[in-house]
Amino acid sequence: MEIDETDRSIINALIDNSRLSYRQIAEKTGVSVATVMNRVNALDRERIIKRHTTIVDYEKLGYDVEVLIDIRIAKGKLMEVEKKIAIDPHVCGVYDTTGEFDAVILARFESRRRMDTFLKKIQTYDFVERTNTKLVLNTVKESQIRV
Repeated sequence: MEIDETDRSIINALIDNSRLSYRQIAEKTGVSVATVMNRVNALDRERIIKRHTTIVDYEKLGYDVEVLIDIRIAKGKLMEVEKKIAIDPHVCGVYDTTGEFDAVILARFESRRRMDTFLKKIQTYDFVERTNTKLVLNTVKESQIRV
């Protein structure tokens, strides 16, 4: 599917506010409601729009501990270990990386104790050679990019 300026305008409107109605998107983008509906449905079908969601302030919900965990994984078991880690509800992201470590995990916890329990659990997994945990002190920017 080729993306044109109308698609980009619709995507950007949804990035700004995923709760907009088709009518509101049509007003913002200068196209008809039917066009918006057809384009959003096509973008959904093509998985260009993966999900309509809400951005949550986790700190206000009590998830005060945010960490990035570098993991070195042995013997070609990267996907197996990543899938096992990704199941945990505290894990927000799992990324393959280049460099000294094979993967980076983004996770949020209610307490240092809960984080410690999680870290000790993943360090027992077969093929996890080493971890390196970084505590996020402050988030300067966290957003999607406009297209």
